Amino acid sequence: MVGASHPVPVAPASPVVPAPRRPTGNGGSAWERTRRWYETALGWPTAPGEPVRLRTGVRFDVLGVPADAGYATLDRMERQDRMERRHGTDRRHGMDRPVCAGPAGRAGGGSPTPGFPVAVQGGRMLLLVAAGAAEELPGLLEWLEWGSLALGLTALGAGGTVDAPLAPPGPAGLPPRPPERDGLHGAAVWLRPPEPGCEVESSLPALSVPGHTGTALDLARLVHTLATQCHRSRLTASGPPRARPVARIG
Repeated sequence: MVGASHPVPVAPASPVVPAPRRPTGNGGSAWERTRRWYETALGWPTAPGEPVRLRTGVRFDVLGVPADAGYATLDRMERQDRMERRHGTDRRHGMDRPVCAGPAGRAGGGSPTPGFPVAVQGGRMLLLVAAGAAEELPGLLEWLEWGSLALGLTALGAGGTVDAPLAPPGPAGLPPRPPERDGLHGAAVWLRPPEPGCEVESSLPALSVPGHTGTALDLARLVHTLATQCHRSRLTASGPPRARPVARIG
């Protein structure tokens, strides 16, 4: 018939399938690479989600202090250690003993203060100490006669979490830290990062045991110095702040 319409065959619609997610070429996002670095290279447990958070109380605890007090503590302890090296003794465990030779600043090396990991975040310094130290802190402060003062010295132990600093550049091909992540804008940054392949726990400050000859810094000495510097920082809070580098990698 003239004018009759004929149906036009229509090809069946192809199902809409999202394109497969391509790898970024660098092993995932910075946080994914950071999580792998902590869990694989260091064996430290992390909590799910982003940003990555490290579980405390498993491999280490964390002491937190105002950054100024933390820097002053590290400076003071380095000066004390240099003096002890000149005299050829090590008083970390309340006894004099020869200082062993080795690379300075590393656990088991020639420096009486091993390079235990330290980070900064938002005006606070975070110092990694031996697991269980958080539980010892209140009694230790009382024993050191600091228990009655508000020092701004905090501790995270079993059941806690702390923001994981982005993993430092290294053999794993991790990118350099973005310049805005300077520890002042909320992101945690390593001042003294842990070293993969090393027994990090052996360098963490811990309570000394009579007869123990390990290389870890004595926790009582560290806490006493931190408390002293926290108190001094509070007394001089009205003065102009000192300019300090916020973060160093390496």
